[in-house]
Amino acid sequence: MKEMLEKEKQQELMSFAADIRTQAIHMISKIGSGHVGGSLSIADLMACLYGGQMRIDPSNPRWEDRDRIVLSKGHAGPAMYAALALKGYFPMAMLDTLNQPPTNLPSHTDRQRTPGVDMTTGSLGQGASTAAGMALALKMQGKKDQYTYLILGDGESQEGQVWEMAFFAAAQKLNHLIAFLDYNGKQLDSSVEEIMGGDPQFEAKFEAFGWNVIKVDDGNDVTQIWAAIDEAKSYEDDKPTMIVLHTIKGKGWSYAMAQESCHSLGVTELLAVQAAEEFAKQRGE
Repeated sequence: MKEMLEKEKQQELMSFAADIRTQAIHMISKIGSGHVGGSLSIADLMACLYGGQMRIDPSNPRWEDRDRIVLSKGHAGPAMYAALALKGYFPMAMLDTLNQPPTNLPSHTDRQRTPGVDMTTGSLGQGASTAAGMALALKMQGKKDQYTYLILGDGESQEGQVWEMAFFAAAQKLNHLIAFLDYNGKQLDSSVEEIMGGDPQFEAKFEAFGWNVIKVDDGNDVTQIWAAIDEAKSYEDDKPTMIVLHTIKGKGWSYAMAQESCHSLGVTELLAVQAAEEFAKQRGE
């Protein structure tokens, strides 16, 4: 991997991740419940992508030469919405309208309603296919500087469509497709291993499908995530890359992590305040 982040940049990303978590829990508290666990587990990834790894222009969300991002696990929309608002894609006040008609921030991401969202997602597995299609389109247009980023859930990866995409992306040599697997080990009903009858061996499977695979032991460490993305961009072969992030569901909020399941949680305004205090400490305040 390339050399590690400078301390100042590392602190900037950690603070950004804490802000994403703060705003995600705040907006969920406005409707009383929501997808807490999977939103918090990808906050550090979102901080790295929106904090410098992605080629974007918040003042021009449809900029033709931007990188694309597909949040296939669309129920984790609060993490994306928080990042978008913090980067200035839309006013922060919009976050208070999450999933409340006639909001432009629906429960699952929608490209026709939210500035900065490149693909509508929510039906698990379908974001994988659309991301591969977007990457292929950019390749056919001869765009060599643009990347397509795809974020998958581990439970979601039980969908056959994900593996059809994996086969297709390798066959089409989509070397500017960088995917992330949010491997937090838990899904809606139980643990991934219990439902799948053992270790799903994601790294070995994607490698067998013809992908470059990078394992990140602490997928909530911005330094490790940043280095993994740098490594993915440094490859000079014609393969797509899968970055397997070993994360913790509900990461950053002790209340969520203590629950038997935090896939979806009730969040009162008092709990949101307590969470914000915890996140503030992660910023060093």
